[in-house]
Amino acid sequence: MLKQTLKTLTVAAMLAGSALSAVAADYTIRATANSNENDEDYDGLVVFKNYVEAASNGAIEVELFIGTQLCSNGAECLQGVAGGVIDVYISTSGGASGIFPYVQVLDLPYLMADDRVAEKVLSGDFTRKVRDMALEDSDGLIRLMTIGNTGGWRNFANTKRRVAEPADMEGLKIRTVVADLPQELVKALGASPTPIPWPELFTSFQTGVVEGSKNGITDIMGMKFPDAGLQYVTLDGHAYMGALWWMSNEKFLAMPEEMRRVVVDGFYALQQATFASPKRKSIKAYEDFVAGGGDLYVPTPDQKAAFKEAASPVYDWFKGNVARGDEVFTALTDAVAEAEAEINADRDADLN
Repeated sequence: MLKQTLKTLTVAAMLAGSALSAVAADYTIRATANSNENDEDYDGLVVFKNYVEAASNGAIEVELFIGTQLCSNGAECLQGVAGGVIDVYISTSGGASGIFPYVQVLDLPYLMADDRVAEKVLSGDFTRKVRDMALEDSDGLIRLMTIGNTGGWRNFANTKRRVAEPADMEGLKIRTVVADLPQELVKALGASPTPIPWPELFTSFQTGVVEGSKNGITDIMGMKFPDAGLQYVTLDGHAYMGALWWMSNEKFLAMPEEMRRVVVDGFYALQQATFASPKRKSIKAYEDFVAGGGDLYVPTPDQKAAFKEAASPVYDWFKGNVARGDEVFTALTDAVAEAEAEINADRDADLN
């Protein structure tokens, strides 16, 4: 009782110019992330909760469940969304690939050059295209609300040597998830894909079961992988670590339009928070990696072009082997080309 009273007072205090009153929420959104409070996903959910509850004048309450309180993996959590047990869930592309295999397009290497391009692409019609595809394939049950970021960019890291060009990948045992696309990428670069569960990765580095991985720097430092021997990171930025935010379409459509507008704007605020959070956190992570003796290498433009050329067979594999792969590949590459043209035009205008 006391907890509910304090919650009511907190919501009321957020409403500028409003008198304190007991406001019962008309709608409750149960949101979960299989992460922890140090993660970008949590940062985004806090922003979402604060915005939605304030902008709805307390009509919407957002309950956060961090970790595995409601579900433990992508397939289980998305089934919970489809069944109405979970209202909002964030997945990686790999986590959603069992139900929506084409979202692995975000894992295709070297298609988006930098944050500015990625953020413009994911804020536009490409995300709406994937939303329509997911609604169609889930019989209208699972709605993609937005795509943010979770951990920056994937880079190759290993325990053995500096990787400056594709030939340096030859023979390295690289940890991947149990999915075809990342394994095809590692093989295309001459390395050996080795599926290892995430909780076992630290020990696997120590024992030599694997010698490398495809991770963002915040994950590398957060899991203390340098202590297990991971000392070489190549900033090839081969994939943007997209975070797909899903919502029960039934829950969304059950709200009146003015509340749906609040939720949509809440996801926009969440997206912007997750775009920003990895940039800030990665600064210290890189500093700590180098301070600990880590080797941080930035490929030259020619070397990065060589990586892209070596990895290019994966594009044809994806289009030929993943359901609706050709369709979503075209949508992404068209969106990237449009974004690059607009950004370059803006840049030219700002230079003069």
